[in-house]
Amino acid sequence: MGPDLGSVVRFTRGGDEDTPMAFCNNCGARIADGATVCPACAGRTGGASSIPPGVTGLSDNTAGMLAYVTFIPAIIFLVMEPYNKSRFVRFHSFQCIFLFVAVAIVHFALGVVSSVPFMIFLTLPLHGLVSLATLILLIFLALKAGQGQTYKLPMIGDLAEKQANAV
Repeated sequence: MGPDLGSVVRFTRGGDEDTPMAFCNNCGARIADGATVCPACAGRTGGASSIPPGVTGLSDNTAGMLAYVTFIPAIIFLVMEPYNKSRFVRFHSFQCIFLFVAVAIVHFALGVVSSVPFMIFLTLPLHGLVSLATLILLIFLALKAGQGQTYKLPMIGDLAEKQANAV
């Protein structure tokens, strides 16, 4: 596992230049590389974590990753301190919950369609495809969270971002 970057998300831009970019993990604003304080939210970035000193617990990346295991850890992280103070963990928890709700709606709709005679032969494989796609998506999102990246799904990611920023 690589070094802990605290509450700073770093990645490089592709193309001709490999310019490191840093983003505040609290508010998402771009910050200068090597800066210790975010100019937008005045939060400490250099090695700081949202977990108070003296408290042992999961890093934000690990908590964000675990939020995608099922919706249960996501709910726990939303109500349990110090994880509910981290915008990064809140975002991934809300995105997981909203994704599970969307998948449940799709499965319900397929179940309704399967009540039509002989449609079950079409909808049964679709249930399997939706479940497989959900599993692949959850693994992808967990890996992104483990890397400290905030990957937004279309529509669901926007809702999760609004909820994460609301607190």
